[in-house]
Amino acid sequence: MPVSGLFSLSLQVTALATPTPMSTTPDIPPPAKEDTTVALLAYITPIAFLVGIVIAIIMHSNKKTALGAFHLRQVLGLIITSLVAWIPCIIISMIPMVNLIMLLLGPALSISFLVLYIIGLMAAINGQQKPLPLVGVHYQKWLASAFT
Repeated sequence: MPVSGLFSLSLQVTALATPTPMSTTPDIPPPAKEDTTVALLAYITPIAFLVGIVIAIIMHSNKKTALGAFHLRQVLGLIITSLVAWIPCIIISMIPMVNLIMLLLGPALSISFLVLYIIGLMAAINGQQKPLPLVGVHYQKWLASAFT
C-alpha cells in the first residue's frame, strides 16, 4: 500500500475515534435587540435622573415587550422604594443625637440599593426576567397594571 494511502487511512481512523462533544444545553435564541434596549435604558435612570426611564417608557409604548415591561416595573419599584426609605432617613438626620444612627443606616441603605440596582442591570443585560431579591416579586404584583 502506498504511503499516501496509509496516511489517509490513519486520518480516517482518528477522525472516527475522536468523540464529538454533545451539547447538554438547549440552543436558546438570544433576545431581540429591542427587548434588551428598553430594559437597559430603564436602568440608566439613576445616572441620568429620570431621562433613561422616560426614553424607555416612550420606546416601550411604541413596541411593547415582556422583558421591557418587566424591567420597567423593577426600576420603578426600586425608585419608589428608595424614595420612601430616604424620606425617614432625612427626618432622622435632623434630630440631634438620634442622627448618629444615620452613620450606620445611610451607608447600609445606599449599598443595598446599589447591589439591587446592579443585580437588575445584570439581568437586563442578559435578557432575563429575573426579579430583584426580596422586593422584585412584590414590584411585579404592585405594578402589574403598569406598562402592559
